[in-house]
Amino acid sequence: MPRIGAHVVGGLKSGVARAREIRAEALQIFVGSPQTWRPPNPTSAEVDAFRADVAAADIGPVFVHGIYLINPAAERPDVYEKSVASLISQVSWAGRVGAEGLIFHPGSAGSAPYEEALGRVVRALERVLTEAEGEARVVLEVCAGQGQTLGVRFQQLADIIEVLGGDRRLAVCWDTCHLYSAGYDIATSEGLEQTLDEMERVLGLERLVAVHANDSKKPLGSGVDRHENIGQGCIGEEAFCRLLNHPVLERVPFLLEVPGLDGNGPDLANVATLRRLAGRPLEAALA
Repeated sequence: MPRIGAHVVGGLKSGVARAREIRAEALQIFVGSPQTWRPPNPTSAEVDAFRADVAAADIGPVFVHGIYLINPAAERPDVYEKSVASLISQVSWAGRVGAEGLIFHPGSAGSAPYEEALGRVVRALERVLTEAEGEARVVLEVCAGQGQTLGVRFQQLADIIEVLGGDRRLAVCWDTCHLYSAGYDIATSEGLEQTLDEMERVLGLERLVAVHANDSKKPLGSGVDRHENIGQGCIGEEAFCRLLNHPVLERVPFLLEVPGLDGNGPDLANVATLRRLAGRPLEAALA
């Protein structure tokens, strides 16, 4: 069964404590502020303490999420250069804190043609793969389709990876809300199988290293990224039950990025829902 985790606030300092509060088994954090270009600068003591806390709590895998400002497809040279520098820095930090990889959106083409935007992303990732320290993976997240984003179809991610020679550090993160909004009908049994078949044919399922588990406020193919709590959106509990129990996905961690019942992000209630749907009720774990 997949390990069920969440994106939590608190970063290196208190992220593990928050994960334990909501019984998360895997973890995603920001390293530094997600809304500024200022590079993260944790102390060695903070990094050591975080790694020790992760090990003691048996939480993993750990992922770092890129900051919101990153756009390696950006037309503006200043935004592009800042995006590349941020990716290099954060992939390096992901390695230092023991994370599996850095998850980020491939970017928005803006008014540029697809091939031009693709070229910028490829050149950016060439630098990241060359200059980032360590072995943390560079994880491209599937996008919902808003704002001329790249990565709406598996083929777009494959285009990036192929030009980069299929580098083993390049990986993929599903987001269930994004997939559904992009037109992949994971809410039905047939649609899920078609999605998995396309992923295997175009990218290879071995590149899938994480699933962001989110229901969707918007209908299939809307192209709009609006996360909802599990079972309260258009995807529904039955679909998440299929996802969590599918043999192809059993090795992949599910990381909640939901609004939470109180509006404060992933919570115990959503973790409990996923555990129940996976056949591992939280009550049994606490008994």
